[in-house]
Amino acid sequence: MSTGTTAPPEPARRVRALHTDETVTVYQAYAPALGLPAARDGRFPPAWKRERMTWIKPSFLWMMYRCGWATKPDQETVLAVEITRAGFDEALRRACLSHYVPGLHPDRGAWQRALRRSPARVQWDPERDLRLRPLPYRSLQLGLSGELVAAYADEWTVGIREVTALAREIHALVRAGEEDAARALLPDERPYPAPEEALARLC
Repeated sequence: MSTGTTAPPEPARRVRALHTDETVTVYQAYAPALGLPAARDGRFPPAWKRERMTWIKPSFLWMMYRCGWATKPDQETVLAVEITRAGFDEALRRACLSHYVPGLHPDRGAWQRALRRSPARVQWDPERDLRLRPLPYRSLQLGLSGELVAAYADEWTVGIREVTALAREIHALVRAGEEDAARALLPDERPYPAPEEALARLC
C-alpha cells in the first residue's frame, strides 16, 4: 500500500513567479533593436515607448507561447526583467481585470469605471506545458499604463537579462523528446505571496 501523498491540485488562478525576498522576475519579448540594448544596459532604451501599455508575464512558458520560443516577428529577443516586489505588489493593488466578470463586479458600469481609473490591467491566461499546450489553470498577465510604465522602467527594475539562448535550448530539448532535461532548465517559479486584498478583486 502506497504511503505517498498526492500534491494538492493547482488553484484555478495563482500568481507563480521566480522570486526572492526582494524581487520578482517577469518576462517580455522584443525586437532585437529594443531587447539587446535593454539587456546590455540594464534599462530600457529611449526608443522604448513609455506612452503604450506594456504587458509583463511572470510565467516563462506563457511567454514562450506568446513569442513562439522567440521566433515571432519583433519578439525574437526574450528578456527576464527583475523588478522589486514592492513595485509588483503596487501594480496588483492598482489593477483592474481587463474584462467584466458578473458576480465579481456589481455591474458592467462599475467595472468600466474601475477600468478607467486603474493604471494596471490583469488577465488570467491558461498556463502552458513544455509543448505549449494549455493547462487547466491560469497564470497572470499584468498590463501597465501611464505612471506605472515610468515606475516600472525607472524605479522598479533592478536588472534585465537576455534569456533568448535559454529559450532556444529548452525548445531544442523539447523537440528532441528530452522533456526531463528541458524541465530541469526552467526557471524555479513558485507560488508568489501576492497581496490578498488585491487578489480578492482580481480572482
